[in-house]
Amino acid sequence: MTTASSTTAAPSGATAWFADQIANLGAFAMGSIAGVGDVCLFALRTVGWIFARRQRRDVLIPNFYQIGVMSLPVVALTGLFIGMVLAVQSFAQFKALGLETRLGSVINLSLVRELGPVLAATMLAGRVGSAMAAELGTMRVTEQIDALESMGANPIYYLVVPRFLGCLVLIPSLTVMADFMGVLGGYLYSHVLLGIDYHHYWENSREYVDAFDFLMGIFKSLFFGAAIALVSCHHGFHCDHGAEGVGRAATNAFVHSFVLILVLDLFLGIWLNNVHDFFRPEGPRRLL
Repeated sequence: MTTASSTTAAPSGATAWFADQIANLGAFAMGSIAGVGDVCLFALRTVGWIFARRQRRDVLIPNFYQIGVMSLPVVALTGLFIGMVLAVQSFAQFKALGLETRLGSVINLSLVRELGPVLAATMLAGRVGSAMAAELGTMRVTEQIDALESMGANPIYYLVVPRFLGCLVLIPSLTVMADFMGVLGGYLYSHVLLGIDYHHYWENSREYVDAFDFLMGIFKSLFFGAAIALVSCHHGFHCDHGAEGVGRAATNAFVHSFVLILVLDLFLGIWLNNVHDFFRPEGPRRLL
């Protein structure tokens, strides 16, 4: 007598591939959520230590110098050429419409509201953010951070807070420098090379660019600076072992900071535009 034995059919190749993709997607989602939560806790600890203890001046001044003063040349040079590029790219379209004298309003409005803060933050992320991640990553690999903890010192207070305050306090100054050099570059190219009358150039700029536009860029830069410092220091603190881990931490610090800058710029721009429309219900300014 034969007994029928039930056999479990093996999953097909397509089914196994689909299951693997679902598993990978779930692992990526869980890892992303855990990473965001870890950064948020890191940020809360950093902000807590700002108010928990007075900051030492001999620690703050060197960080402020490295973050602010040493970043001025690259920010100024970038802003100068961006202003010129805006003049080059906008002149042909404005000339076709007979609005050459309105070129200053578009250049200066674009600079103070969007390009100035974003360019200053991008330069800060590339020059300072990567350096902070690499420096803290090296300290993690060589166990210097562990040595601080073993001596009873809090590494976030001694290593993260000065860098966070440096980025937060000095990025408005870098944004102002980027705005100034961009406006100067756009004017020099428009007046000297394109022959646009300087009186109409500045008059239209004064008419269409107001204090709210300037303060809007400064306000956004504060969020950019805080994001750069937190993301860069977090990557440095959680660096993998070895030289490869330090390099990966520096790269990820810049990439994630840059993406976060763009995301913050989008949502802050939408919110600030709504605020502007609330206080100025007559509607946006028009060039025609």
